[in-house]
Amino acid sequence: MRILGRGRVAMWTREKISSLSTPELRQLHQNAERLHETEVATLCAEVLGARPRSRAAVRRPRRKGSAGRLVARSKAFELRGVSLQNRFWSRGGVRPSDGMVVVALWAEDVQRANAVSSCLLWAPNVAGSRPWSDKLGGKERLAHCRLAAERGAAEGLLVYGTRLEGSLPEDRALSVDGVDPENVLELRVDRRGDEYWATWGNSNI
Repeated sequence: MRILGRGRVAMWTREKISSLSTPELRQLHQNAERLHETEVATLCAEVLGARPRSRAAVRRPRRKGSAGRLVARSKAFELRGVSLQNRFWSRGGVRPSDGMVVVALWAEDVQRANAVSSCLLWAPNVAGSRPWSDKLGGKERLAHCRLAAERGAAEGLLVYGTRLEGSLPEDRALSVDGVDPENVLELRVDRRGDEYWATWGNSNI
């Protein structure tokens, strides 16, 4: 479900918007405002305003192996002693107390082989393949990858949600359920060519 111009706006009737979950509705509202689709943004705001307020970040994870409650990304980092530079585009930070790099990983992007899990942290934007890498969040991630590779260790937090077709989840997602603050991954960050990867043992999943 994407807003890609006037051809897609007609599909967002009040009935269809009302059928979305609250996280999906909030994401649609943000997308509509960013793309100046005022009619869709207004409908989203009206539907959101009519829904009862609930506590934002307590939701059961939908992925096997993560049994704890989910919290907002900024809250999860705070629990690890990290204050994000920017609550909108930051996907990691450095803990002042010990210099440890802590990064957020999209849970669906984790690859598993035998007893080892891995996840691509950063890759260059080649021919427009990863525009996020050139944005502020991507540049910050690259700096964190370099620091973690030099240090030899980092911590990872798994983010759960629903991907937005055609976008990297680090940049934009259809919905973000939250982060599991109780499952802290002990990562090794390595450079592979022009890419940075995190690896860890499956015992952390």
